[in-house]
Amino acid sequence: MKRILTGLQPSGTLHVGNYFGAIKPMVDLQDQGEVFLFLADLHALTSTQNADELRRYTREAVVDLLACGIDPGRTPFWRQSDVALHAELMWILSTVTPMGLMQRAVAYKEKVEKGIAANVGLFTYPILQAADILLYDADVVPVGKDQKQHLEITRDVATKINETFGEGTLKLPDAQISEDVAVIPGIDGQKMSKSYGNTLPLFGDEKATRKRVMQIVTDSAPLEDPKDPAGSTVVALYRLFASKEDVRRMEDEHRAGGVGYGTFKQRLFEAMWEYFAPMRARREEILARPGYVDEVLADGARRARETAGVTMDRVRRAIGLS
Repeated sequence: MKRILTGLQPSGTLHVGNYFGAIKPMVDLQDQGEVFLFLADLHALTSTQNADELRRYTREAVVDLLACGIDPGRTPFWRQSDVALHAELMWILSTVTPMGLMQRAVAYKEKVEKGIAANVGLFTYPILQAADILLYDADVVPVGKDQKQHLEITRDVATKINETFGEGTLKLPDAQISEDVAVIPGIDGQKMSKSYGNTLPLFGDEKATRKRVMQIVTDSAPLEDPKDPAGSTVVALYRLFASKEDVRRMEDEHRAGGVGYGTFKQRLFEAMWEYFAPMRARREEILARPGYVDEVLADGARRARETAGVTMDRVRRAIGLS
């Protein structure tokens, strides 16, 4: 059975774009192999430097992921910071990683260009990411197209370790790139993102969520006029939640005219609210069980340490630390 390693950075409240872009694929992976899932709270420190916020985001992410279908019985699920071997392996990898390799990392340059502070943690982010992956002898790592270079860096660093200390010291992972992951539009039509302030919450209050849906930007076409479904953010979001028949009906009504955007938005809200209803119920069950989240994280960290420990014993012997 192939081992799949994936992670999620708890840097804000999760939204619909997170669900379809990352969380649902994670849940589906549980039927494809042995999944290891961690919350990348050490990575989050490069952008979230408020202790209370980090604790809240991390806790909320755990609850939300469990509510959305992550099964801790099958999937070891832990906080990155609870397994100190991530940081130890990162240091070992950094001693053989060429500076030029880090300087070519596109993600670092893009983040700095967007105004994010150019700290050392942001610069060495790919090395910690490599440690995350290599620590668990992962066979495959699901990544988006924008993260493909980081996986290539991971392979380059592992190859450097193997050339320096012996073949087989570290296992080289393969990337699993989903070409069909659609860009989820936000309420302004741009890609849904916390940084754009255009998100729809996964588990928001009903009234507030409805209001948010009604704020979706549309053109000014009168109710009676035909409308283009291909350019409608409402239709694009409705496809995520509704049946093909219901989507076709909304598209036809756009073309025919006679139905206003307010009606379409209301229909979108109802479909979205119904879609997440089982997950909201599961979330309430989780929140009603004191200590459950801590139990899940403690068990996940224990299982992660067992697996990571095998890798680190091999690495320490190879490099002369044991």
